[in-house]
Amino acid sequence: MATKSSSEIIREGLWTNNPALVQVLGLCPLLAVTSTVVNAIGLGLATLMVLIGSNLAVSLIRNFVSDSVRLPAFVMIIASFVTCAELLMQAYTYELYQILGIFIPLIVTNCAILGRADAFASRNPPLPALLDGAMMGIGFLAVLIVLGAMRELIGQGTLFVDMDLLLGPMAADWSIRPLEQYPDVLFMVLPPGAFIGLGLLIALKNGIDNHIKARRKATEPVVAGSKRVRVTGHVS
Repeated sequence: MATKSSSEIIREGLWTNNPALVQVLGLCPLLAVTSTVVNAIGLGLATLMVLIGSNLAVSLIRNFVSDSVRLPAFVMIIASFVTCAELLMQAYTYELYQILGIFIPLIVTNCAILGRADAFASRNPPLPALLDGAMMGIGFLAVLIVLGAMRELIGQGTLFVDMDLLLGPMAADWSIRPLEQYPDVLFMVLPPGAFIGLGLLIALKNGIDNHIKARRKATEPVVAGSKRVRVTGHVS
C-alpha cells in the first residue's frame, strides 16, 4: 500500500474524510456533550490524545501482531490510552471530568479511533500514522467546537461559559453573553438540537464541496481537436 503524502493526510483529516462530517463516526459523544464549548473541547482533546497515541502504537507493532489477534490488540492499546486520558482529566480537570461522565471511557468504543487504527495505522509507518491520528483528531475536535458553540449560543445565548473548568482561574471571565435578555431555546440544548445542528454542518460542507467542483469544472480549458461526425443516409 502506497503511503499518502503529508498534504493528502492533512486534507483528508480536516476536510475530505473528516470523521464527523464525512465518515459520520463517533456520533454518540459528538451529539451528547456538545451542549457547551467547554464540554466539546474537553472531549475533543481527550479523543485527539487517544487517536495520536493509538495510531502511533499500532503502527509500531503492525509487523509483530498476527491477523487473528489484531483487533483485540488494537482495542487494548486504545483502552490503555483512554485510561491515561481519564486519569489526567481526574487529576487536572476533575469537575469537567464529572460533567463528561461516561463519555470519556466510551472513547474506547469510538469507531473513528478503531477505524483509523485498522485502516491506516496498521498499514503505514509511524510518522504518517502519527500525522493521520493528529489530523483526524483535530478535524473531529473542530466539529465538536463548532457544534458546541452553535448549540450554546442559540440554546443559552452565551459562549465560553465555565471555561475555567478546563483552563483554570485565568479563563473565569471568558464568558460572552451577546444579548442581555436572551430567551433560552431549550430545543438546541437537547439531543434533537444536536441532530439538527450536525445536519446543518454536513449540508454546509457538501454545499461548499459542490460549489468548488462547479467552479473547477467551469474553469477547465476546452481541449481543441478533431471531432468525428456520423453521417446517415445517402450523400450525393
